[in-house]
Amino acid sequence: MLSFGWRRKFKSEKQKRVKPFVCRMENEDNIEQEKQELPPVQKIDWKFFFTSKWVVKNIPFFFFLALLAVVYIYNGHYADKISRKISESEKHIKELEYQYKTIKSEVIFRSKASELEKAVAPLGLKEQINPPMRLDTMQNPQTP
Repeated sequence: MLSFGWRRKFKSEKQKRVKPFVCRMENEDNIEQEKQELPPVQKIDWKFFFTSKWVVKNIPFFFFLALLAVVYIYNGHYADKISRKISESEKHIKELEYQYKTIKSEVIFRSKASELEKAVAPLGLKEQINPPMRLDTMQNPQTP
């Protein structure tokens, strides 16, 4: 019979008589027998693996692991450095974008006809009132 783990803790007969919620399986006797027939797990002697010969034999592997650790740390620092550079570049690009927009608006404002007249007035230049004259050349010029 299978039951929940918290119900297994009761040991007295009176408490055993109280039947907890039980999940029944068709082959519960077979399962209990299989559990009893399993051989016990053997403990591993770890001292056998950590002998001086084993350590000397695996020194290149330890160096490889150390190299991987150094590369991993370097990669983390490099990623942080690159992310800082990217954020600085983004700030610089935004600043340049604001400057571009400011200068562009100034150029558009100064290129208006009224602003151009104000700018060239000290030079003595005025807007032409008369339409331009067209100069015609002679129809049949004589060549010597």
